[in-house]
Amino acid sequence: MARKPSIAIVGPGSLGRAFAESLRRAGYRIREVVAGESRASRAKAKELAAKTGARAATRKNAELDADIIWFCVPDREIGRAALNLSAVTTWKGKVALHSSGVLGSDELEVLHARGAAVASAHPLMTFVSGSQPTLAGVAFAIEGDPSAIRVVRAIVVALKGEAFSISKQKKAAYHAWGAFISPLLVAALATAEEVARAAGIDRTTARRRAQPILGQTLRNYAALGPAGAFSGPLRRGDVATIAKHLQVLSKIPGAREVYVVLARVALRHLPAKNVALLKKTLRR
Repeated sequence: MARKPSIAIVGPGSLGRAFAESLRRAGYRIREVVAGESRASRAKAKELAAKTGARAATRKNAELDADIIWFCVPDREIGRAALNLSAVTTWKGKVALHSSGVLGSDELEVLHARGAAVASAHPLMTFVSGSQPTLAGVAFAIEGDPSAIRVVRAIVVALKGEAFSISKQKKAAYHAWGAFISPLLVAALATAEEVARAAGIDRTTARRRAQPILGQTLRNYAALGPAGAFSGPLRRGDVATIAKHLQVLSKIPGAREVYVVLARVALRHLPAKNVALLKKTLRR
């Protein structure tokens, strides 16, 4: 069996932690975890390195002697991190990756010019402090140099994920799609909590009571598609109920605006009765 390439993780945040720990479980050697200059970043790198059998480093003492250097830093820091580390090692024969959903592999051009094969590999998953998702079943959007893409595909297979190709030109739309299905969904749920409070239900209770319907809605969406999963007064064409919703939501800052936008989207894309009357009601 061929030896799995060794990996250095640049950035010990939520994404870097998830990658390092998942890759270690999949049989990859994590050689180094490179932190930023802040005390908090160095502490995270030290903790993650101890957990994955790697060494912790910063830009000042990084060795980058791994086969793959994976940049797990915020989008705005990728190019700067690559530049800062460009003189640390000989890049010829190495693979440099980043995991931005919107930026292309040319964000690593400074390393490509020094001989590295470069690619972007973005997992369609949410990474937050306090929760670590499995990468099994996760889709990875990949683009870049053919040799780097081959390496990434092998990694994704080892992680039991799904790799698919995407062009640089389509990454912004791809990432906006991801925004709709996770962070903006959370924004809608945060608004829903404010509405629950108007009904006398506190936020914690609202989250608990919402879980069954949220879970079933997502299962319906996955099995039946959006049209099959769509229910409620808009689908029934219940104009009187929508009017009552709008009346009470006008007393909750921002809630009516969110409701109207989403309701108009629903009328554009999903099955509904009394569409003309509903549109008129939403304009009031």
